[in-house]
Amino acid sequence: MFIYNQILIYDMENNEEKSVFLEYFGDYPLMRVLDFLIIARDMDYSMTEIAKNSNVGWTAFSEIWPQLIKKNIVLFTRKVGNAKLYKLNIQNQWVKELIKMDSLITKLETNKSLKEKELAA
Repeated sequence: MFIYNQILIYDMENNEEKSVFLEYFGDYPLMRVLDFLIIARDMDYSMTEIAKNSNVGWTAFSEIWPQLIKKNIVLFTRKVGNAKLYKLNIQNQWVKELIKMDSLITKLETNKSLKEKELAA
């Protein structure tokens, strides 16, 4: 998993780690894809890689992907062999705000975690 200015929260119920982004906005396919794209926003990936790294099945992914293209949330960057590569459109105003929100909630949760550790010590 890629960690890019993120903290993970352990989900005791499902016995897995979850990003703060998913903890706040919900753990479902669209949010998983957005979470991965935000974390890995400096790189471009094929649709298959995005689905796999987002932990989203192909059927669910193929249903949400056209909307991400249509809303200009993701951009085609280049073609390598038969693979088309895409990345998060960081010029899109909505995406900029989403990244800010992700940074804010990560900062809040980090500060909360640090305070809890100070109190425990």
